[in-house]
Amino acid sequence: MGKATILIADDDRVVVEFLSLELRAHGFAVREAADGMQVIMVVRRTPPAAILLDVMMPGGTGLEVLKRLHSNVVMSKIPVVAMSASTDPDLPKRLTELGADAFLLKPVRPAEVAATLRRLVEKAAQAATLDS
Repeated sequence: MGKATILIADDDRVVVEFLSLELRAHGFAVREAADGMQVIMVVRRTPPAAILLDVMMPGGTGLEVLKRLHSNVVMSKIPVVAMSASTDPDLPKRLTELGADAFLLKPVRPAEVAATLRRLVEKAAQAATLDS
């Protein structure tokens, strides 16, 4: 089995570059999307093992992306880690209700991001094995 591919969806290039370097150092392959529309296009073309999704992006917020992902049977199985700098106390609950598997407050800690993604990717792989 090859490296698990993580789709990093964030419109901030500095954040994307930083997280890409960190996730590659933790053994992941990385794809990138700068807006909500790109997320859906990338996922349809080559579904990643998991998505690291910024909540505030142009071309569809993270909330809208979650709705689109979870309206599709195949895309809804992809684990999503939502991240935001918002201090809205209701945001994590809303994201979970829309299908996010985890929420991380920005600025994120690279080790926490990698550990969360690894846990979710392994859990999804186990579920796929049980389904087949």
